[in-house]
Amino acid sequence: MATLWIIATPIGNLEDITHRALRILKEADALACEDTRQTLKILQRYEIQREDKFIAYHEHNEERAGETLLKHLAEGRNVALCTDSGMPGISD
Repeated sequence: MATLWIIATPIGNLEDITHRALRILKEADALACEDTRQTLKILQRYEIQREDKFIAYHEHNEERAGETLLKHLAEGRNVALCTDSGMPGISD
């Protein structure tokens, strides 16, 4: 069964991320990002290597990108959705 994880990224200090969030960033089959630049900072800081491209998912493309995320989930892939800063996400 596929899982959609919502990962709240730190608002200020990058060290305020949980161990679980870092594990999911490493293990997820697909990574969707509200702001790819913010997620990239975290991946670089914690030396997390990902070979796949990010799926940009924000208020300007949420319908189209949402369909892509649903497709991944329907195919059994686990998806991590990273917020820009904090929660709830998608430009609040």
